[in-house]
Amino acid sequence: MAFCTNCGTQLPDGSRFCGNCGAQLGQGAVPQMNQPMAPGMMQKNGITFTKADEIDFEIFGDDMQLVEIELDPGESVIAEAGAMNYMDSCIKMQTIFGDGSGADQGKGFGGKLLGAGKRALVGEGLFMTVFTNDDPAKKAKVAFASPYPGKIIPVDLDTFDRTLICQKSAFLCAAKGVNIDLYLQKKLGAGLFGGEGFIMQRLTGDGVVFLNAGGTIIKKTLGAGEMIKLDTGCLVAMSETVDYDVAIQNDIKNGFLGGEGLFLATLTGPGEVWLQSLPFSRMAGEIMTAATAKNKKEESGGMFNNPINEVKGGLGGALGGMFKL
Repeated sequence: MAFCTNCGTQLPDGSRFCGNCGAQLGQGAVPQMNQPMAPGMMQKNGITFTKADEIDFEIFGDDMQLVEIELDPGESVIAEAGAMNYMDSCIKMQTIFGDGSGADQGKGFGGKLLGAGKRALVGEGLFMTVFTNDDPAKKAKVAFASPYPGKIIPVDLDTFDRTLICQKSAFLCAAKGVNIDLYLQKKLGAGLFGGEGFIMQRLTGDGVVFLNAGGTIIKKTLGAGEMIKLDTGCLVAMSETVDYDVAIQNDIKNGFLGGEGLFLATLTGPGEVWLQSLPFSRMAGEIMTAATAKNKKEESGGMFNNPINEVKGGLGGALGGMFKL
């Protein structure tokens, strides 16, 4: 058994390149030594992390939700910068260079900087914030809110083989001990046309994580070989066992004129997938379109509609489906 020295992915013995991150391995992958794990440490996909704190939580709201997490004395939760909504006075807040999972323990400043750089590529900051209940006797609460309208999805990683693959910027917060890492999409077509890009998030650990997504959330369980097609950008998260790819429309007329583009994302089981009805990029696009139309109307004086602009806008909307990827 061997592992990549750069990202920790398990590889066949004698490998010269890592299939996950593409790093050159010189004379081969480094064999994994059978060293005893330190107390409280766990391992998955070559990533070592601490056992996550067991937290209680409650989600409030409908379409603009927040999650309130209850911490026992000494328990901690990690979150992306700016996600905190409110907290009890005994909660201690600490900014750290890492995710607190212990994955970069003993790697020095260079290793920690590499890990922080990977988190930056998946939409997270170089620094994360740890919230700890500093009261020795009583429980305390801290709440986190999603940055845009949608839902907060709680996922217990221990029930999904301790690994989950997510879209960039999906992570909101998690029990301390969860590792946040980079996941590279290996298929060229999926990376170019799948709507999620080549870089996604890999969450590893045995604790509860909270994801934010837009609109209504649908969870589906796919059997072995079962496939669903979806609009690009609507994927939130999936089990590591799910195969993510793209498929070209069978009917070219539908691809050019149907408004859904030439490509659809495909998910093939076995495993679980979470889908969102309103990706943030789509909502932002609609807002930009409305703002642009308003500015044009104001430039014309706001007293009447310009028929030339109406015709141009209609043609642009009619042809927009031809260029959607």
